[in-house]
Amino acid sequence: MGKTAAAALGLLVLVAVLGGAGAGGMLSAFGSSRTQPSRTALTDIPPDYLALYMDAATTCPGLDWSVLAGIGKKESDHGRSTLPGVPRGSKNEAGARGPMQFLLPTFQSVIAKHPLPKSGATPPSPYNKQDAIYAAASYLCDSGARDGRNLTDAIYAYNHDDWYVSQILTQAQAYTSDAAFGADTTPTPAALQAINYAQGQLGLPYEWGGNGPATGDAGFDCSGLTKAAYAAAGIALPRTAQTQYDAGPRVPAGHQLKPGDLVFYGNPDGGIHHVGLYTGGGQMIDAPRPGKTIKVEPYRYRGDDYAGATRPST
Repeated sequence: MGKTAAAALGLLVLVAVLGGAGAGGMLSAFGSSRTQPSRTALTDIPPDYLALYMDAATTCPGLDWSVLAGIGKKESDHGRSTLPGVPRGSKNEAGARGPMQFLLPTFQSVIAKHPLPKSGATPPSPYNKQDAIYAAASYLCDSGARDGRNLTDAIYAYNHDDWYVSQILTQAQAYTSDAAFGADTTPTPAALQAINYAQGQLGLPYEWGGNGPATGDAGFDCSGLTKAAYAAAGIALPRTAQTQYDAGPRVPAGHQLKPGDLVFYGNPDGGIHHVGLYTGGGQMIDAPRPGKTIKVEPYRYRGDDYAGATRPST
């Protein structure tokens, strides 16, 4: 296909997806702006799946389509995986099935409370992409996603692991562009490597001055974790929160954060005392304080002294 024809086809796909999905009326789960598919989303998500994610999200106020898409990517690569449980009639070792990997009792419980569109399978089936995606939207809504109040709890209910929550939020943000500000929130490859490393440390203990098990320490402190995460991506950071903040480059105030940004707390004029790794969806991977473990939690919270963010780069 020539470049002109390919571009025309891409435009037609985009118009068809956005026109059929009613995207203009959705509020993002990641803020107050409306989200549209990023270049990554348009390249990676089959158009029929993208339209279904966007349509199904409208059934739950505050649930962004990209969260459904993130789950669809993780669970089945948008129906393309050939692993047990994804192809029709199969199930994995846990009994999950279909593109959104529902356990049959869970799927049946959801659709008993939330009737599905009639254009799906008869009877409804977790192997049918429309039935599965709409059921996933309802399940997330019932689990806390309505109005964006407890999105992380909703994703955790879908799969009870902090690393899963972090991966879904990171993938979701990679799939969105902020149409209001014209800013693409797609993370860089280095940022994704840093996040992947940090996700692997979830559950380790906070250790003051800790640099992680690779150095003989049981865990990390906050800046030890962010330094190690970016070292895994080939980017050298200073050791302390203050020096990491000073190293920049700074994300201008008011600009939307990207996954992989470092978020800082304290007084910018020499009093930075804490740093976390932003993963998208308002969340960060954080080594919080003695007696706690590395975990996913909101980067803004009541009474915080948030100072700003930096975006490490090569």
